[in-house]
Amino acid sequence: MNTTLSALEARVVGCLIEKEITTPDQYPLSINALVNACNQKSNRDPMLELDERTVQDVVDTLAKRHLVLERSGFGSRVPKYQHRFCNTDFGTLKFSDIELAILCELMLRGPQTPGELRTRANRMAKVSDVDAVEAALQALASRSDGPYVVQLARQPGRRDSCWAQLFCELPAAATAAPHGNPPPQPGATAPAEAARAVTSSAAGALESRLATLETQLAELTRRVAELESR
Repeated sequence: MNTTLSALEARVVGCLIEKEITTPDQYPLSINALVNACNQKSNRDPMLELDERTVQDVVDTLAKRHLVLERSGFGSRVPKYQHRFCNTDFGTLKFSDIELAILCELMLRGPQTPGELRTRANRMAKVSDVDAVEAALQALASRSDGPYVVQLARQPGRRDSCWAQLFCELPAAATAAPHGNPPPQPGATAPAEAARAVTSSAAGALESRLATLETQLAELTRRVAELESR
């Protein structure tokens, strides 16, 4: 698998996939709509408060990698964006409806048990029972062009093990289950690690913007000083 995503990129891609399925009449999404989707209070973990500039920067990065495409409607004055991540004519990644719903939920909410995925993915694909989820997870974990998910070691006090998507970096704290599942690959973060990764990415973007503003302010100050000295 060659496609890797940062925590923020996974949030943006997950939102685009989700809205394409659940609200097709409102898809593709404007940056404002995508910001609202990223910061949505339901079906998200961790919850974020990203600003428009940060989301635009992530979209621009994904566009350079040909994972997102600007696709505005005829006569539209507002740029709108759609994903090219999978199940499109532009890429090789192809998933079934239930596989795509599972991957989307793992991008938006982090590692989850098959039972949790059965309840949450049902809004994007027809999921008959937990067995169907487990079969899809095993298929994603054993694909020759993957793996795309990994089963994590069961946490104390939990009956079932969580599964994580492998498009993001797997932190040291999250380890694969020891019974023959794929070894730790680049994959999804545990909720606490995901929150730290997203916060770190957002902080990096803000620091970059601040440095740019400081440079622009210094240049403006220099120009004003030159004008005053004349």
